[in-house]
Amino acid sequence: MDFKEKTVIITGAGNGIGRGLVHAYAKAGANIAAADINMAALENLKAELGTGSKSIIIVETDVKNEHDIKILMEKTFETFGRIDILINNAGISSWKSLYELKIEEWDHIIQTNLRSVFLASRSAAKFMKENEHGGTIVNLASTRASMSEPDTEAYAASKGGIVALTHALAVSLSNERITVNSISPGWIETKHYNELREIDHSQHPSKRVGTPDDIARACFYLTDEMNNFVTGENIVIDGGMTRKMIYEE
Repeated sequence: MDFKEKTVIITGAGNGIGRGLVHAYAKAGANIAAADINMAALENLKAELGTGSKSIIIVETDVKNEHDIKILMEKTFETFGRIDILINNAGISSWKSLYELKIEEWDHIIQTNLRSVFLASRSAAKFMKENEHGGTIVNLASTRASMSEPDTEAYAASKGGIVALTHALAVSLSNERITVNSISPGWIETKHYNELREIDHSQHPSKRVGTPDDIARACFYLTDEMNNFVTGENIVIDGGMTRKMIYEE
């Protein structure tokens, strides 16, 4: 898919899935604003893409901070003259017993993962609605919005909230010609794919663990303006794991 002349904002761009998304959209010809709280990671990312590139800007951003979000949108618009696509990817987690999880930790996870989606979507929409064809927003949720392991209350709540917020935004922004969808990744290995075991792959109906490229292809589909009939949806990209019955033998 061709994203030339399109401007994409990607949060949590410094590492993991976000980093993969930046590379994918760069190859597709998009202008990119890469946002992350880790400026060193963003500098490394830009170096990977070529320090002379004019098609990417990096913006240090605390996504739960409304002022930082405002600056991100303004810098993107000032640089590229438009905002077409927002991918709300930034997120954190903490695996800790609910008896030990401090309320400050709960708030930090909810604000970083969920509040950020609301803030960024609202801010980006103010620019997108001025475009002839509106814009598209994709929110990264998780299969943990619908299934859980122990000690994941804050993370699961934040991701479940993203799925609900997605369809609410899709309805609210429909008159602005802005589509809003979410993606729920399963196991996406971002660092040591070659070190995975056979059992890691074979337990998936797809017979392999996912990669950031799997998420990028889904994002391409959802952010192509020809697919503007798709909105308010949550697409699960997990190799079939949430559809698999698992019994102890």
